[in-house]
Amino acid sequence: MTKLISWNVNGLRACVGKNFLEFFRAANADVFCLQETKLQAGQIELELEGYHQYWNYAEKKGYSGTALFTKEKPLSVSYGIGVEEHDHEGRVITAEFPEYYVVTCYTPNSQDGLARLSYRMEWEEAWLAYLKGLEKKKSVICCGDFNVAHTEIDLKNPKTNRNNAGFTDQEREKFTELLRAGFIDTWRYFNPDREGVYSWWSYRFKAREKNAGWRIDYFCVSEELEGRLADAVIHTEIMGSDHCPIELDIN
Repeated sequence: MTKLISWNVNGLRACVGKNFLEFFRAANADVFCLQETKLQAGQIELELEGYHQYWNYAEKKGYSGTALFTKEKPLSVSYGIGVEEHDHEGRVITAEFPEYYVVTCYTPNSQDGLARLSYRMEWEEAWLAYLKGLEKKKSVICCGDFNVAHTEIDLKNPKTNRNNAGFTDQEREKFTELLRAGFIDTWRYFNPDREGVYSWWSYRFKAREKNAGWRIDYFCVSEELEGRLADAVIHTEIMGSDHCPIELDIN
């Protein structure tokens, strides 16, 4: 069994000050992916015995950023998606293993007033093209904060949030396109109709206390891996960020 974890830590230094390392050690994952590290090189030293560490930093300080920690040394590691305009914000790391690629991704937020929605649409097309390019070589496991709640059961208040960032028709349709292109939303695969389980809660209005959340963190896998899916978990009990960690287990 291979265990993969993904977590948007919303500032790794802050998260380490809470319970990051305790959860990291307890999880004992084979691959551990992070989004929104908000770091530059040299701003943190993590002693993660038994893991290889890979980091992708945004050019802008204190913004975005991803990391990938793995027990098995990858065959290769690449940063970004190979499109100049999309590769300045440290959003993607791809690690190649013998049987598949693991890709950690922090999808751009469309922002208040949908200021960045048109950029987000360009990103989505480039991202899907990137994944399909990888798939020509081997299966793909992609994970991270995709900044979209796909269907109405993926957030607490769909009616009042319609056309807000993360729940626009355009963003939801791009996620549908990802699934139509041959990817499986693994948590939904095991929990097709389950409601009330989320991965992100606003820091405002006691949202987490009230469980007024959104499911915007995903593990999506190539359909060829369907037969190997063992479990998908959302660790709603783990604090330390406004997101909680998610998990995928594969045989």
